[in-house]
Amino acid sequence: MIRVVLFTTSSCSRCDDVREKLNDLQQEIPHQLVDIDISEDPLLQREYGSSVPVIQVGPYTLEGSFTDRHLHVTLAAARDRERHKGTRKPTKRSRLIRLNKLARSLSRHWLALFNSLLFLYVSVPFLAAVFMNAGMVGPANLIYRIYSPLCHQLAYRSWFVFGEQSHYPLASEGMPLTSYEEISGLDEDDVFGAKAFIGNDEVGYKVAFCQRDVAIYGSMFLAGVVYAFSRDKIKPLPLLLWLLIGIVPMALDGGTQLLSSLPWFTLPLRESTPLLRTITGALFGIANVWMAYPYLQESMVEINLMATTNLLTAVSSTPDKAE
Repeated sequence: MIRVVLFTTSSCSRCDDVREKLNDLQQEIPHQLVDIDISEDPLLQREYGSSVPVIQVGPYTLEGSFTDRHLHVTLAAARDRERHKGTRKPTKRSRLIRLNKLARSLSRHWLALFNSLLFLYVSVPFLAAVFMNAGMVGPANLIYRIYSPLCHQLAYRSWFVFGEQSHYPLASEGMPLTSYEEISGLDEDDVFGAKAFIGNDEVGYKVAFCQRDVAIYGSMFLAGVVYAFSRDKIKPLPLLLWLLIGIVPMALDGGTQLLSSLPWFTLPLRESTPLLRTITGALFGIANVWMAYPYLQESMVEINLMATTNLLTAVSSTPDKAE
């Protein structure tokens, strides 16, 4: 027997007519009607609020002002398709219920999951400095090692906590601060030394993420929190604006800094500043969220609709005896 899903609301005047027509078709095309009030689910309401009544029968969907003949043809097509498909094995039914529950949960809470993961990702590097300050060298070194492949961790481009300064720039920056060379005793060209230098009780301890990475992932987390409260009002950032806002500033700042340090380029030596790294990194992170999250939201709405429909029809049907 085929299952017919009717999406409706309490204010839908035409839904009663559709139910009556479905009842008339019951003898000719036996079916199980599953009535879903979309007002109980915000995602369903946003998707179908202006289209009820909506009929879903297998892969077929009818919306709005469909005729009785449309309804009859759709149910007949679904019946014929079901006959050709055959009866689903009982073990598959219970597995599909579990999978649809998981899909519906992920589609509804994906943003909270993303924000939580981003918060952990950007906060754990600070724990490395906290652990070092507390004398917990083992856990601190573990965090530094885990994040080492993900970030250059150069001391003169990283934040320090529990020390006299928040950062220690290269002497070439000409800033009125104690330089990295002064606190480390290492040459600025010693990249491996700068990566390995963690700090001490006097100067503080290095965060396991560089300044730019802290800005990128921190801004993505904050932008995700903002998006959680205004997702219905935010449209995707166009690709050209994403390039102009997110890519170009960071490419200019980081790119010129990199090229100037290479021996075969004739550019004058240039070292960016914590402020520029933070601004360009934050622009990149915000632009990524602004462009990607609206598209993800659209996809998650579709997944939720599909999973909700599949789950409600499966749960409302009579379980097979073998289950």
